[in-house]
Amino acid sequence: MNNEQESIFFRAMMTGLFVGIIDTLICLSYNIGYRNATGYIPSELINVSSLIFMVNLLLLVIGIAYYGFIRLFGTKDIIFSLVLLGLTGYFLWKVAMGHRFPDEKESSGFRGLMMGIIVILGLSAASIPFLYRSKSFKEHVV
Repeated sequence: MNNEQESIFFRAMMTGLFVGIIDTLICLSYNIGYRNATGYIPSELINVSSLIFMVNLLLLVIGIAYYGFIRLFGTKDIIFSLVLLGLTGYFLWKVAMGHRFPDEKESSGFRGLMMGIIVILGLSAASIPFLYRSKSFKEHVV
């Protein structure tokens, strides 16, 4: 890779990582607020550890995927964002149809928690191209 490609890769990866760190804080706050508001207790799948590691890892991978998208399609960022918003809608639909627990109250609590996290991650992932192209983000963050 030449310096320009390395710079594009670095910026895309760091943008994804930055969004992942911010999203981790947002998801942790949502997790605490949702659990306090609804009284939802089970934490086998969604807990502090899984949120910290998986949110950062997921958005780092999406940042790297965005680099691949740039290499293949150039500056058609709206397509990348629309694909991610479509995936977000698909995952929301799948979670809404799921039943994690035999008890409907617990299952409903899980769906609400998971759907909120999916919305946060989906909107943030779709914003990666816009942050990547932002001059002030490039100057002050990356």
